[in-house]
Amino acid sequence: MPIAALALALVSPQQPPPPAEPVAGARVVVEGGKVVAAQSAGFADPAAARRATVDDPVRVASISKLVVAIGVMRLVEAGTLDLDSDVSARLGWRLRHPRFPDVPITLRLLLSHRSGLADGIDYVLPLDADLQAALSDPKAWGAEAPGGYFRYANIAWPVIASVMERATGERFDRLMDRLVLAPLDIAGCFQWEACDAATAARAVVLVEPDGTPIRDDNRGTKPVCSVTPARSGGCSLASWEAGRNGAIFSPQGGLRISAQGLAKIGRLIAGSGSVDGVRLLTPASVRAMTTPAWTYDGRNGAIEGGIYCRYGLGVMFTGSGIAGCPDDLFGDGRPRVGHAGEAYRLRSGLWVEPGGRVTAYWSTGIPQDAPLGSSGYSAIEERLARGR
Repeated sequence: MPIAALALALVSPQQPPPPAEPVAGARVVVEGGKVVAAQSAGFADPAAARRATVDDPVRVASISKLVVAIGVMRLVEAGTLDLDSDVSARLGWRLRHPRFPDVPITLRLLLSHRSGLADGIDYVLPLDADLQAALSDPKAWGAEAPGGYFRYANIAWPVIASVMERATGERFDRLMDRLVLAPLDIAGCFQWEACDAATAARAVVLVEPDGTPIRDDNRGTKPVCSVTPARSGGCSLASWEAGRNGAIFSPQGGLRISAQGLAKIGRLIAGSGSVDGVRLLTPASVRAMTTPAWTYDGRNGAIEGGIYCRYGLGVMFTGSGIAGCPDDLFGDGRPRVGHAGEAYRLRSGLWVEPGGRVTAYWSTGIPQDAPLGSSGYSAIEERLARGR
């Protein structure tokens, strides 16, 4: 049965969709280990009149953080990383909040947005940037000490990626393929470089509501430059150095993955670290990710409209029931774990509820000022989540 959020105006690409409706979207629901809904509508590439499918890779924005956390936990299980050690030793330089220089910063704090970092600087760094130099800017830090205060900070994820690279000597995008995507047989990548040409050719183009391309207009091939170019305009990765610039492959939001691939990630969480006979994580690691590391008490965090009221290790929660927190995306009061994404007029979500039901979705061409629904999420996200 088609859902309202995907009942798009399937007209010629020259005709814009109705106001506040997606240009394209996909939704996959899995229950009892079986796909019970796999829906798509609209144009993955409006200019080419290519229809969207549930197998098309799309930049899912901040859901990337959850997938990176899975990679981190694999390295923790292997003994390569430790959640509670000062990351300075791995980085090779001292990472400290300038106002609280005696407080160590750990992976646990970074993964739960309690490190003291803030998005006061641009976290989309050029290829030749130096992360240590970027974080020397006082605007990269909030006013609060690391540890107790929650402040959603995209810039924390380049730090995490740098730690992962320094610990393994591997380039972040290749490392994430080895740790997560390849074992799950997911055709995806961070920033296209590690994807093959056939996958890149199926890219969902991120567009304005009128269909104007913003990102990933790959035009049926692999991009010549998959990353943010250097300040000189160059795009060669030959000078890559482990840990120098963890922002290169956009760990905070640059994962390209299909709705089907997202659903498999959800099934991994629902299966306590195992899916389709492949075990990536122990149940203990999944519990560590999906247990709130921080809970809003009315004054200990910036909740951004009320959707951040609990946070785990790269994991968001819905339906917290906390006063002042309109985070009931599904409208049924039931708690779920997962993550939402928003960037370049895309909205996305991956949610796992008690009992294991998984809902994964994305939509493009969403107005920046899309109206809210009954929760702190947009009405379009609510329709995608709820299937009506």
